[in-house]
Amino acid sequence: MSESNGRKTILVVDDEEDIRLVLEARLTAAGFRVETAANGMEALSKIRTSPPDLVVLDLMLPGIDGFGICGMVKRDQRFSRIPIIMLTARVQSNDRKTSAKLGADAFIAKPFQAEELIARIKELLNPTQPDSTGKAGLPLSSPLPSPA
Repeated sequence: MSESNGRKTILVVDDEEDIRLVLEARLTAAGFRVETAANGMEALSKIRTSPPDLVVLDLMLPGIDGFGICGMVKRDQRFSRIPIIMLTARVQSNDRKTSAKLGADAFIAKPFQAEELIARIKELLNPTQPDSTGKAGLPLSSPLPSPA
């Protein structure tokens, strides 16, 4: 999936069709190529056959949930560098800690602002920005808190 015609590929994984369609439209308008998956098995199949540049992943999915997918992807050396953004209605601190422990790169709660999600995607795909001197600066994205 990676970089078709210079565009980065984002895999959106959510069991709610409305969310997949909205995200696909917004991310395409922002210049990304978008693939979608409605469940965990479909997501894993797409990641394994044509790895995306980044995954936007819901936690509550039929079959394999978002935690399971995140853990499998991050433990596999072939895919462990793919950034994963957890996008979920579950906002308990335990969910954030578990996401961080499994290797998720960011956690965004639903409802969310599309602009915030797009900004996080850009930060994760381009982790450093040049500062005013033209030298690479600090990462724009702050990591998830360390699991306690």
